[in-house]
Amino acid sequence: MKSVCVIGGSRYFGLRLLERLRDAGAAVTVVNRGSAPPPPGVAHVVADRDDEQALRAALGARTFDVVVDQVCYTPPQAAVARRVFGGRTPRYVMTSTMEVYDPATSGLVTPAPPGVLVPESALDPSSWPADGGPAAPLGSRLPAGAVRYAEDKRRAEAVLARESPFAFLAVRAAHVLGLRGHDFTGRLRHYAERILTGRPVAVHRDPFRTSFTNDEEMAGLLAWAASTDHTGALNACSHGPLGVTELCDAVAARTGRTPVYRVVSPGEEASPFSFDRHYAMDNGLASRHGFAFTTTADWLPEAVATTLHDLKAA
Repeated sequence: MKSVCVIGGSRYFGLRLLERLRDAGAAVTVVNRGSAPPPPGVAHVVADRDDEQALRAALGARTFDVVVDQVCYTPPQAAVARRVFGGRTPRYVMTSTMEVYDPATSGLVTPAPPGVLVPESALDPSSWPADGGPAAPLGSRLPAGAVRYAEDKRRAEAVLARESPFAFLAVRAAHVLGLRGHDFTGRLRHYAERILTGRPVAVHRDPFRTSFTNDEEMAGLLAWAASTDHTGALNACSHGPLGVTELCDAVAARTGRTPVYRVVSPGEEASPFSFDRHYAMDNGLASRHGFAFTTTADWLPEAVATTLHDLKAA
């Protein structure tokens, strides 16, 4: 792997990815809209990925050994990428999400048995309907944006997995918490603020565990995936799913406060990471191919400490 193009990558684990690839000796080019300069030693192409003609013009005659797409959210974006990068690269890696497995976001997703970790084979991007299936099961009360996000990611995977002129891999990321990258999503801060102030945390009556990773691990997994020949899909999560109360316990251990919980009514929205359905991921495939995952419980205290530090500094 001598040359790598990263689409997106101006912040969070995308920035960590650029640094890892550069430090490993790759010639790295980042493509974004110019909202932030790249790290030293990384080439910069300023373009809007949604504008096909402008993207082609900005890339010029550049070719790459692999492309890592950090910001492919919709089928049209995937279709543009397939056309623009066809002939420019033999390998394309898309950062996807564990939300593709969420049974509450599509009637075509088969729910996993409670407690059984979901493998990549549960959803084959090459067979998913690129024109979309049922948006959500009857009676789903998820916000429309959450349903659309999951379905758009499934369909984007489907577009790139079928009839593409390059080998394709979808890396399905678990919930990403920040170590060096801080609490980018604000979800861990949500718990820190409530526990520090004694406000109740809204949870389901019997919440299921979910999968986590951190920004450093995610960057490492993407860099590793870019150098392999694996295709199809790959789950990216640390060992050891956690439930929402275990997450709160980790915050409580750093604050000396006791979490207060409020059980939500059926259909009522709960706090982030509280789930009334199961779709935690199995990371065995990447592990068998040689990637060494961390364990959530080992790094979570550092993520909590970073969040608390940022909260106090705000």
